[in-house]
Amino acid sequence: MGDSEEGGIDPAPRRTAPTWSQFLRSQTDAILACDFFTADLLDGTQAHVLAVIEHATRRIASSASPSIPPGRGPPSRPAT
Repeated sequence: MGDSEEGGIDPAPRRTAPTWSQFLRSQTDAILACDFFTADLLDGTQAHVLAVIEHATRRIASSASPSIPPGRGPPSRPAT
């Protein structure tokens, strides 16, 4: 089959696009990292926390739900 791949399809040509790290650096203004976790409080209850970090500014924003007694689990629907 010559230089073709096994299935008869030639490999993709080399791209001149930026590397992965260059792409990430160029997109830092739009990249957010999120995490959802529970925190055990001193009174025995749990708070559910959504934490977000903006990579460009390294700012952290978080939102905690009201305390939930142990064993009740996460809220089933958002508060109104």
